Amino acid sequence: MKQRALSLSKTLLLSHNSKGLPAIRCLSTKEAIDRRHHLFDLEKKRQHESIGRIEKIEVNYKGVPNDCTLIMNKDISTPYDCARHLGEWHMESSALALLDGTVYWDMHRPLTENCTLELQRFNIAEPQQVNKAFWRTCSLVLGACATAAFKDAVPVHLHSFPGPDIRSGSFIYDIDLPTLPDWKPTPQELHTLSAEYVQLCRKQLPIERLDVSQELALEMFVDNQHKVKQIPSIAKATGKVSLYKVDRFVDISKGPLISNTAQIGRVAVTAVHALDGSPDSEVKKLYRFQGVALPTGVILNHFAFSILTDRAKKLNSARSPINPFADQSNPAQESIAARA
Repeated sequence: MKQRALSLSKTLLLSHNSKGLPAIRCLSTKEAIDRRHHLFDLEKKRQHESIGRIEKIEVNYKGVPNDCTLIMNKDISTPYDCARHLGEWHMESSALALLDGTVYWDMHRPLTENCTLELQRFNIAEPQQVNKAFWRTCSLVLGACATAAFKDAVPVHLHSFPGPDIRSGSFIYDIDLPTLPDWKPTPQELHTLSAEYVQLCRKQLPIERLDVSQELALEMFVDNQHKVKQIPSIAKATGKVSLYKVDRFVDISKGPLISNTAQIGRVAVTAVHALDGSPDSEVKKLYRFQGVALPTGVILNHFAFSILTDRAKKLNSARSPINPFADQSNPAQESIAARA
């Protein structure tokens, strides 16, 4: 199946490359999205079919209403499947899973061995990791919305988003718009981006994770020169690259992310700032898209939320990926796609 996926991807490229030009010049944004989505589904199916004989594992659930032991399928069942046995409230409210008290795990990621399971919600006593997963997810969804918002004639090359820093006041995604060198979005354009974001969240989409080989990741992102350069360093430690899919959009993140877009409540895309590259940078300009959001169920009045949006309009101080030595107020901030 993996060879089939790679063969199919090459066929797709050739079909759009009749003049022998590089693939990145021949795929429109929509075609690139559809291609990645198709390869993601093919690889997910291949991995599922390669499991072979199904083995059982014990999952010792700890939490409300009562502790219990669930017998699940190794490499198939997920924490979300465990939540199904517990009730609808657990399915809808659980953002992350905590395994064996130490490992934070995606709700839709298959379990690989016997473990204890605690379901993590936004209102738990120690929500730091859940909040980070929420912020990280918001950045990834922002990339999806920015990609979908522009007309097909405008190429959109996602670059990266830094590790989550909630204290910064905004989640971000740095994006290359090579045909818009001097773009300054109007308030109406920011409102359109926000509406695109809200529309995606209202679809109540599960956020799926898939770990793939470096070879397949390079093939999936062949149209994006920034991702192609980042993938080898991301895969260096394990040989794997973690991908996430939201609707038809596929992107790279180390995770974990929250369970569903329905868990993103009130949201606004607040600003887009231009980032200039250093003199020796290959990329001369990126645009830093910024936004702010609240988890579903967290209610703020209009005045209180306007304070958050005003703060989120200020340039986020995360280090620039194309000018890392520029003056920043928080130089220790993580800023590599592999850490996002």
